[in-house]
Amino acid sequence: MLRSILSRSLALSLLLAAPVASAGTWTIEHVTLIDGTGGPSKPDMTVVVDGTRIVAVGPASVSTPKGRRIDGRGKYLMPGIMDVHIHLRGASDAKTPDGRPVIDEDAARAALASFLYSGITTVVDVGNQPENILKMRSDERAGRILSPRIFATGNLITYPGSHGDFMAVRIADYEKDKPLLEKHLAEQQPDILKITYDEEGWGARPMITLMPAELMQQIIRFYNLHGIRTTVHVSSERRSLEAIFAGADTLAHPVIQGPVSDSFVKLMAARKTPFATTLTIGENYSRLVEHPEYLDQPLYVASFSGAERQILKTETRAAWQKRTWTWWMKVMTPICEENIAKIVAAGGVAALGTDQSSGPATQREMELLAQAGIKPSEIIRIATLNGAVFLGKERDMGTVSEGKIADLLLLNADPTVDINNAKNIALVMKGGDMIDESKLPLAGGTQKRRWPVGADEPGTRAR
Repeated sequence: MLRSILSRSLALSLLLAAPVASAGTWTIEHVTLIDGTGGPSKPDMTVVVDGTRIVAVGPASVSTPKGRRIDGRGKYLMPGIMDVHIHLRGASDAKTPDGRPVIDEDAARAALASFLYSGITTVVDVGNQPENILKMRSDERAGRILSPRIFATGNLITYPGSHGDFMAVRIADYEKDKPLLEKHLAEQQPDILKITYDEEGWGARPMITLMPAELMQQIIRFYNLHGIRTTVHVSSERRSLEAIFAGADTLAHPVIQGPVSDSFVKLMAARKTPFATTLTIGENYSRLVEHPEYLDQPLYVASFSGAERQILKTETRAAWQKRTWTWWMKVMTPICEENIAKIVAAGGVAALGTDQSSGPATQREMELLAQAGIKPSEIIRIATLNGAVFLGKERDMGTVSEGKIADLLLLNADPTVDINNAKNIALVMKGGDMIDESKLPLAGGTQKRRWPVGADEPGTRAR
């Protein structure tokens, strides 16, 4: 167990402090800075990146440029976007001869590329086949693939017969099954633990077995004592309250089963328990049925193959049109939006999450938060700093400030005026490396590099 903990600590240190040799020195000059805190934009600023970290932030008039220079006039700099609830595609229903899931690594890499292309520099996978997500996490941390930062639970933890037990470690009795938890911790080294706590029986879903609250508390305590934060799948106010008082560090979803009470809003503001927004997963069904043309937007064209977009527009759309679930979610999504808006207005901590597996979905989540009435500057905070808070890594990530990891998004238009301007990307930087979009293995094919060679001074360095 000690070896496992030391190994995890080493992996985290490599993740947060990659060798300086992997990145250069950059000065982004005369840019409008949106730092991710939710505060007002700051015009004519200079940000200096040395290696993987931001080393200086200040007014352009008093800053000394270093290394390669990027002219930020007329552009807007914000932290890279974070999606704290994805399930990376790549695992299939097919099985190998020894009973393991067949993994499509090309599909997984293409999905990861779609996040980077869409300005997302960090993703949190909260339930997947370990053969899929842990391989991608290892490859990302070793620099073998072009990918956002990957944090992952590996398998989730649940009670037998409960939500998602097909991809879970099933725990029925804490003392008897504790070796399974120890095995999960040692072999998968989760960055965060996901527990499911939902008896369903809502929408079009049948009733299922619910994990005992006492067992959930014991599991949370076990992982917290090993330095691992937890997130709990819930959907109702009642189960959210029980998860919070059992010690959950975060909630994997907002309340969607009905309007939240005033007392719940006050609790979320007082406790500051972060929760993932996940509006997109529910709205996704009726959107495809009623507005399939959204798949022709540039981010979707780049992120999905033409064949897949055609299947979505025809076969998938026809199937979803007949599902009760589609129309129940259409009714409930505005209620969920209102719940999120109330908690945010009261001072609660929402963090952007989609429950999907593509960069365009993350951008759509911000559109839905705007539709909920949340102002763009707050949405940016939800998509950046609050994601870092969700992970417990706000000391290293989430804002444009000295000492933070240089995960940055340079935009051609102001996202504090219209959150859709977050799609108007000039360049993406991850850990001090400028992303060359033409090298991303996108399902929609090779895309043109956005920031042209020679646009910085002198020369350029792209990864």
